[in-house]
Amino acid sequence: MGLLHVLLVTVVAMATAPAAHAWGKDGHYMVCKVAESFLTKEASTAVKNLLPGWAGGDLAETCLWADKQRFRYRWSSPLHFADNPGDCKFDYARDCHNTKGEKDMCVVGAVNNYTAALEDSSSPFDPTESLMFLAHFVGDVHQPLHCGNADNLGGNTIKLHWYRRQSNLHKVWDVEVIETAMKDFYNDDRSTMIEAIKLNITEEWSNEEKQWEACRSRAKTCADKFAMESAQLACKAYEGVEQDSILEDDYFFAALPVVQKRIAQGGVRLAAILNKIFSGNRRLQSS
Repeated sequence: MGLLHVLLVTVVAMATAPAAHAWGKDGHYMVCKVAESFLTKEASTAVKNLLPGWAGGDLAETCLWADKQRFRYRWSSPLHFADNPGDCKFDYARDCHNTKGEKDMCVVGAVNNYTAALEDSSSPFDPTESLMFLAHFVGDVHQPLHCGNADNLGGNTIKLHWYRRQSNLHKVWDVEVIETAMKDFYNDDRSTMIEAIKLNITEEWSNEEKQWEACRSRAKTCADKFAMESAQLACKAYEGVEQDSILEDDYFFAALPVVQKRIAQGGVRLAAILNKIFSGNRRLQSS
């Protein structure tokens, strides 16, 4: 199924769509802030020229937009995730479809298709919306529970307590880990956490960063690789978690490094994709 069909098909809101939004507001904002700092000058200019006026020239301000469009664009619901049958793997042919079996209707297909739309100057699709969808979905594919087990809707049906608060496993990875980290370590200051993640990219993860952005595929993005990573991480996220579990410090301190690295990887890879689209190469511009 091509981009035209994927974007124009009017699919009813999926009953199996995750109830929580990937990364939540803070996580998506962080992914895009990291990406902004690694854009080339050409890509940064192109991105700013495409942003809607309400964004104030800030890509990160638009990165939750796609979640807010789920009722306006009901066909987009399955594009936020790519669940699997529980084998800790992502298989495009098997997993990238909606409940009606329509192909390409998953987060990996969305990243590929919106990248293609931005690369094609003759594309009939609004480039501003394509950019905002792409930025959001690159964040989504890096949230492990968006490539989780379909049987529990990526952890949405696993009800539990995060410390004393009622939650579910999907929400823990979307929101709870980030909010707890900001409260405990970053004085509830999102910009401080972003700077810490960016510092880790240039220091602690400097030997890994080139591998994150590397993509040998000329025709598509490497979003299938990102989904495979998330599927494997999701399996670890499920370990020891049952209905009505109480997750506290042990789980938090195991999950936090994973969450921070996935935000970093999402930002680096989004920048690499945008750099390729708008300046012809995947080289990152260090800030």
